Amino acid sequence: MLTVQNLYVNYASRPVLKNINLDVKKGEMLALLGPNGSGKSTLLRSICGTLPIAQGEVYLSGHSIGTLTPQARARWISVVPQNASLPPAFTAWETVLLGRTPYINFLGQISSVDEKIARCALEKVDALGLAERCIGELSGGEQQRILLARALAQSTPILLLDEPTTHLDLQHQMGLLDLTHRLAREENLTIVIALHDLNLAARYADRIALLVNGQIKAIGAPKQVLRADVIGEAYRWPVQVIDHPFLDAPLILPDIAR
Repeated sequence: MLTVQNLYVNYASRPVLKNINLDVKKGEMLALLGPNGSGKSTLLRSICGTLPIAQGEVYLSGHSIGTLTPQARARWISVVPQNASLPPAFTAWETVLLGRTPYINFLGQISSVDEKIARCALEKVDALGLAERCIGELSGGEQQRILLARALAQSTPILLLDEPTTHLDLQHQMGLLDLTHRLAREENLTIVIALHDLNLAARYADRIALLVNGQIKAIGAPKQVLRADVIGEAYRWPVQVIDHPFLDAPLILPDIAR
């Protein structure tokens, strides 16, 4: 569904992504991990076409992203961005309906189908009760759930999420990741999610790509990537990796004895 081949991206002539290669299938959840500044957000923005590519290709089910119009890309990929600025006077309902923009006719008419999809998206993120409230009245965590609902209302086969759990409490962190994992399985979505929390990635991701200085240093199943030597070198801090007591996943602990 999503293929990245030999991708290079520059900022002010300085390479920030170098020779990135990824292949993410339908129904798969790939987590992007890496220290601050490693290129996770840049990679997501390159995949969705908002950053120019210096070299390489991004393919959506075999179609080069460079050949697609913005409207066509918006029917392929939806994004939950990091630190998005939402219009404070809009209601949550109006904001989620913006996800239907790629499907609305030139007169801007909202159909009953659009409304049904938007309502379903709000229900999925447990935010239907927020529908009539203005965005400016919502907490950061509530706004993040509205952003996810807007992306789900876009009805795309590929979903990109950039640090979506940043402003959420524990309940809604787990709820959001449970939902995205379930969407990958039940609706066959291709999901790429940038995360800071190594243990959340270990629990929810099918595969992990570890970025360091704009390059993929390791990619594979959580147990293949989340090893003490690999993580310690990437984050420049020693860690211990043990078997999770309840899950078939590694558990990463910082080495406080350093």
